[in-house]
Parts: sequence; structure tokens; C-alpha cells
Amino acid sequence: MRWIRMASEKKKAGFEESMLRLEEIVRLLEKGDAPLEDSIKLFEEGTKLAKRCDDLLNEAEKKVVVLSKGADGAPVETEFDVGE
Repeated sequence: MRWIRMASEKKKAGFEESMLRLEEIVRLLEKGDAPLEDSIKLFEEGTKLAKRCDDLLNEAEKKVVVLSKGADGAPVETEFDVGE
């Protein structure tokens, strides 16, 4: 079984693809069948993917616009506030 993906298979993945790979890495590591060296590489890849997913979510959060009613009842666009 191939644990580590070839460098040619790596690219700037989107959020969903990154999450799928991260879930795959978690399953492989939890299974415990990978040799130690491969497990370390998988862990390193997983931490990079987790950071990438976090960065993509933060980026998306900044773009979210919340529609609410203004004083006159008309829709008003406001920036998304994490505290809401």
C-alpha cells in the first residue's frame, strides 16, 4: 500500500480536497500500519493540510456578508462579525 503521495500529485488543493486528504491521513495514522518514517511524513502532511484548511476558512469568513434589516426595513449588507 502506498502511504505517501508523490510530489507530482500535490497541488494547491481546495478546502474540500484538503479535508478529504486530511481525513484519509487520520484514518491511516489511527490504523497504525504505516512504518514510522511514513507515519511522520503523514503527520507532517496532515499538519500542513490542517493549517491550509484553517487559512481557507479564515479567508472565506472575511468574505461573508450578513444581510440584515436597516432602520427603514430595507436590507443592509454588513460585514460578518465572528462574535455574532
